[in-house]
Amino acid sequence: MTARAKVAVLKAKPETVLEDYDKLLRLAEADIFLDKSAITILKDNISWHFLYPGANTTPWQLEGVYLSLKNQGYENQVCVQNETVVINAFKGERLNKFVPVFKKYNIPVLYNFREQDMKWIRYEPKGQTLVLHKIYPEGIYLPDFFFGKNIVHLPTMKCHVYTQYTGALKNAFGGLLNTRRHYTHTWIHETLADLLMIQREIHAGMFNVMDATTAGNGPGPRTMWPVITDYIMASGDPVAIDAIAAKMMGFDPLSIPCIRICHEKGYGVGDPREIEVVGEDVSNVDFHFTVGHNAATGFVKHFWWGPLKKFQQFFFHTPLVYFFVLGSYFFHDYIWYPFKGIRRVKKWLKETTWGRLFEKY
Repeated sequence: MTARAKVAVLKAKPETVLEDYDKLLRLAEADIFLDKSAITILKDNISWHFLYPGANTTPWQLEGVYLSLKNQGYENQVCVQNETVVINAFKGERLNKFVPVFKKYNIPVLYNFREQDMKWIRYEPKGQTLVLHKIYPEGIYLPDFFFGKNIVHLPTMKCHVYTQYTGALKNAFGGLLNTRRHYTHTWIHETLADLLMIQREIHAGMFNVMDATTAGNGPGPRTMWPVITDYIMASGDPVAIDAIAAKMMGFDPLSIPCIRICHEKGYGVGDPREIEVVGEDVSNVDFHFTVGHNAATGFVKHFWWGPLKKFQQFFFHTPLVYFFVLGSYFFHDYIWYPFKGIRRVKKWLKETTWGRLFEKY
């Protein structure tokens, strides 16, 4: 890491977005943080397999980052997908139009849940974990493909019902933890700090690119209000980019535990006063975002942090967890999206320049 954390922030336009991304990565000095001799993993973010503005990596984010890195000498790039108990990675990459980008540039795609692509191996962290050794007493298992590779995280700017915001730190959650990652929700902030420590141990290099062309305000990472902001961001420091993004969203970065913990541990810089922002002046930007809950998360949060926490082991470490999985899946995919979400998607596609750009992919 450089002596002073740097975050590059630019305004982007649909008609020049690929050039904007190239300028962004060069401004953030991606080549300082990534090893040209190593394979580079593009770790996109699919928070919902449906198209929903602000929820998922955008196709222009994926394409722009790939092209910029390729032009800078990173020839060996591969996209790695993960799934969750309620998200279908194959459906997500198709509906969010990643597939046309993959095909256009012959980008290999691997899946951390397919044994033919990678295996999960036990890993003993060199540093002391805060919570992962307690959550997974049988051992911490990571995908073997990630070791010795560059990692480029591709999150979007959005709120999250469990972490207040979500960005580069949270993007490692899906790639490095298996489908039992819901075990960590009560200690999610400490988990993200542990995962950053582990990433610093296993990766050849790390870089982070956040798309905020359409950001998500409200009970994310899915049921949000799309907000056009036109910003794109990049940094070699995942803590710093998250801190600046959180500040732009209207949150105090150091009041968010995962950012504060990582800052205090020296894993990155979370204090905006210690971060150099280059490109756009965003010192007075405040989107006044708020989080809240939807019907599904408003209920289950009581098991993570509320009076029902004592029943957590019984409900979430046994087959009873599928009751909650099916409940979340049914609510989001068959109630909220058809009756609320699809209207917002159609409005975004029809009335915004970013929506019209999406239609062209």
